[in-house]
Amino acid sequence: MKQQVKIEVPTKWSAVTLKKYLALRKDLEAYKDEEDAIIACLFHHLCDFPANYIGKLDLDTYINIKRDITNFFNDTNLPLQKFIMIDGVEFGFEPNLSSMSYGAYVDISGYETLQIDSKWAEIMSILYRPVTNKTGKLYEIEAYSGKIDGKPFMELGMDVHFGTLFFFKTLLLDLQKDIQKSLMASMEVPPSIKSVLERNGNLIRDLSNLHKTI
Repeated sequence: MKQQVKIEVPTKWSAVTLKKYLALRKDLEAYKDEEDAIIACLFHHLCDFPANYIGKLDLDTYINIKRDITNFFNDTNLPLQKFIMIDGVEFGFEPNLSSMSYGAYVDISGYETLQIDSKWAEIMSILYRPVTNKTGKLYEIEAYSGKIDGKPFMELGMDVHFGTLFFFKTLLLDLQKDIQKSLMASMEVPPSIKSVLERNGNLIRDLSNLHKTI
């Protein structure tokens, strides 16, 4: 007697939570040289499908699921979402990074890398806070209190997380480009500026490595 199994296949990153993504990434790193194991990881984490059942799928079903997953998997260059909903509460992205509170700046700077890892949800909880006022395109969010709680952000879709990540990637690339242009006429780079460039270079390298891993 055949056993029927319902398979829910995501077709976009919004259907994959950060919690699922981190678990998937951990397994992909462990099995990066084993193609069959990689496919099993994708099925298991993205479709909640037991890895030991994959061999029992008919060929057409297997091919269709694999196609649906790979169609969106590499599309991670997503737009920043200024507003998100968490448990019925509207959260807004930091509206003016140049005017970010010192406490928020210090806490974000405390993270050595800017990439989607186990600490990413904490960074998101600093950048996104409840909206207190909206007027047209303008809005205000709660003042930063120093409270860091990444748990609610673990359940958000990866479209939100990738949108934030690549917003910063673009920002860092532009910053590095502008700084380098301003130093072209100078033969000697001040130590303070050199430190900024090195740090930005490391962050950009981390982002590039992340994209290659995906």
